[in-house]
Amino acid sequence: MMDELKLIHHDGSNSFSVRKNQDEFQLRVKVPRILEVERIAIRSVKDGEPVFIEATKEQTSPYYHWYSAHLKVHNPRTNYRWFIGGGKVNYGWLNQRGLHTFDVSDIHDFVITTNELIPEWARRSVIYQIFPDRFAKSDRKYPIPDWAVPRSWDQWPEGSSPNTSFEYFGGDFWGVIERLDYLCDLGVNVLYFTPFFRAGSIHRYDAATFDEVDPLLGGNEALIALTEEAHRRGMRVVGDITLNHSGATHEWFIKALAGEFPYRDFYTFDKDLPTGYECWLGVPSLPKFDYRSEELKSALISGDNSVLRRWLRPPFSLDGWRVDVANMSGRLRELDLTHEIARLARIAVESEGPEKILIAEHNHDAAADLDGDGWHGNMNYTSFRNPAWNWLISDSMSTFRPAKHGNFVKLGGIETVEVIKEFSTRQPFQTYASSWNLLSSHDSARVRSIVGSRELHQIAIAFAMTMPGTPMIFAGDEIGEEGLWGEDSRSPFPWESEKEWDHATRQTYKDFIAIRKASSALAFGGLEWLSQGENHLVYLRDDGKERIISILMRSAAEVHLHESQLENNGFELVLGSTPISRDGKITLKLNSPGFSIIRLK
Repeated sequence: MMDELKLIHHDGSNSFSVRKNQDEFQLRVKVPRILEVERIAIRSVKDGEPVFIEATKEQTSPYYHWYSAHLKVHNPRTNYRWFIGGGKVNYGWLNQRGLHTFDVSDIHDFVITTNELIPEWARRSVIYQIFPDRFAKSDRKYPIPDWAVPRSWDQWPEGSSPNTSFEYFGGDFWGVIERLDYLCDLGVNVLYFTPFFRAGSIHRYDAATFDEVDPLLGGNEALIALTEEAHRRGMRVVGDITLNHSGATHEWFIKALAGEFPYRDFYTFDKDLPTGYECWLGVPSLPKFDYRSEELKSALISGDNSVLRRWLRPPFSLDGWRVDVANMSGRLRELDLTHEIARLARIAVESEGPEKILIAEHNHDAAADLDGDGWHGNMNYTSFRNPAWNWLISDSMSTFRPAKHGNFVKLGGIETVEVIKEFSTRQPFQTYASSWNLLSSHDSARVRSIVGSRELHQIAIAFAMTMPGTPMIFAGDEIGEEGLWGEDSRSPFPWESEKEWDHATRQTYKDFIAIRKASSALAFGGLEWLSQGENHLVYLRDDGKERIISILMRSAAEVHLHESQLENNGFELVLGSTPISRDGKITLKLNSPGFSIIRLK
């Protein structure tokens, strides 16, 4: 009986939630016939008051009854859950966490919003993150600023020293253009660059201006040439900006220090602070913006010629922005304008074209900031990267204590799914599915260092490529590069050491990228957990046109799936080990880490 209760399913994908017009959705739920339920209804909220909408049986299959109801969306964000009553269920509530046989709060309800969804290309993409100074360098020479500490390409970054933010290896946009053939061969179709504005450090989150590309990267000319060539090849280009702060050498801040209007109001000055002004986490080089200034909002976000808008236009023609520390932008003590900033930024980005995207960086519980009317999605740390790391982490790394990450913990499969649900089910499914699934970044350890082996790295790849969300690869991960924390991971790409690359891992990335880009289920399907144990995870992605099952095993395990519950007429192997179909079951038994991706017929 408990197994059948777990098979009651609804999610926010197009298979279960169909928009009929601007404010009306047809919602569907599937229930095993054996449960003999007597009543199904949607419990929604209208202007703060609960309302019920009765569902009717619309379809019957050998194993399931399908019920549907029409929900009119009265508020921009509408929560709902399903009441399942009578029969062998008796009393139940279905929300994004699953079925509960007791009353539950609204916090994990399903969510509908009337906002436009992220462009389809973003859901069909695989993103490649580039830290510009460390990916590829051309033979062009540039004047070196006084702050820079020159390094040769074959050196390793110091990682944690007074020089860390200033080590200059010489990567530039011209070098990236020269390596586009490599990226096309890998199969990625979105290039995401960390900041490129002229700054006082190599990470460039301390922008000195928003008016020009750093000359060390080749200047405006190089970015224009890069976006033109990337677009010619069918690739998109996304930039990185912070709306929380500028650099202390920024022209706006220099004018603010001089008391010049309106720039003085762009920042928060306070003589009682050690720096005399608010800054990001007390770092003097990163003065924090004050969004009580309407002139700041206009100059940075919403004005016709704002920073956010003009870089999306020709000749630069960026395809969107990733917003650094979005969770802190507009928040300071009693002041909380973050949602307003997100909405203004969304309007600004979409005003430059419906194909532009806006992704937030929020590295802990982001749900409260993801209503669907601001950021399209988020850098998915809490409901993907962290649980993926904690399930696949090596025994040696599970005792490693890098100061910037706190304690790692090794989780079993059941706990891993619970963590994913805990953080993913407090936001609209379409926002969750529009977020970026990263395994590494310029701000973190590399996945190879976390998991410790090629075999577990390949399972991590399978996980990232087949879960809801857009996969993101940090440059170098595909060849097995290592790093124990953010700065340690920013090593130059070893172009001259190709014999030392992990070519098997790169091929796994290539295989999965091709599958991910071609699969409608992986781009747009829902998420249904079929089985989880200490060492295995199994889930279904279904968009109504295609059904893909991912079976992941971090060590020896055996999995059985009942074909009657899947209502399939066989399956075909997409990638990995081949399961056996026998006695009405799909069975996969492995004696070592591995995966199987299958397509149901």
